[in-house]
Amino acid sequence: MKIKCVDVEYKDAGTGSIEGYASTWVKKPDSYGDVVRKGAFTETLEKDWNGGKGIPFLWSHQMDNLNAFIGTANADEDDNGLHFVAVFDDTEEAQKVRNLYKDGRLSKFSFAFDVLENGVVTLEDGTKANELRKLKLYEISAVTVPANDTAEIVDIKSGKRNSKKDADALKQAIALIQSVLDEEEPDNEEDDPKANANAEERTESNSEKANLLEYIKSMEVK
Repeated sequence: MKIKCVDVEYKDAGTGSIEGYASTWVKKPDSYGDVVRKGAFTETLEKDWNGGKGIPFLWSHQMDNLNAFIGTANADEDDNGLHFVAVFDDTEEAQKVRNLYKDGRLSKFSFAFDVLENGVVTLEDGTKANELRKLKLYEISAVTVPANDTAEIVDIKSGKRNSKKDADALKQAIALIQSVLDEEEPDNEEDDPKANANAEERTESNSEKANLLEYIKSMEVK
């Protein structure tokens, strides 16, 4: 099972809905060299999601967590790509996600799929790409940090969470926080009443920074 991440457009309606394109037919390979052929979703939409069944709209691909089911999506193919509209449930979890999209703190989503048919094609500029010709769609998810801003495909089971760009940013953050923690205490601290009064607060702050450092390290690509 793989996932693809893209931008979304927020539109409010009732309990809230989100609208966008899960995939487009633009013949520009992503970072894994994939392009999607028009009609790749036709069979899965008819076979798996026809007859009024909505596509699960989840929080961060948590298929085993009932609280992560935050809405229902419907999708169709048009001349631009796979268009979808997801309606949020009237639950605390769903409405929290809705508000995050509404105020701009969330702006991405991804969808899970399997590749059923694919093949190598040569594009107009001579570039070779892996053309995804038939896909099986499982769900669409709201996500905090996408795997890649350029709609990179990653293997969910692999545990990869960050692109090269994300990894570089994490390394910079780690180095910055570590440099703060490594700073020496002022030599005149014992003679400075204000410094003594703030010692406990500074210790707590350093502890929080250390915890943040460990958290960021845990997000690095393995």
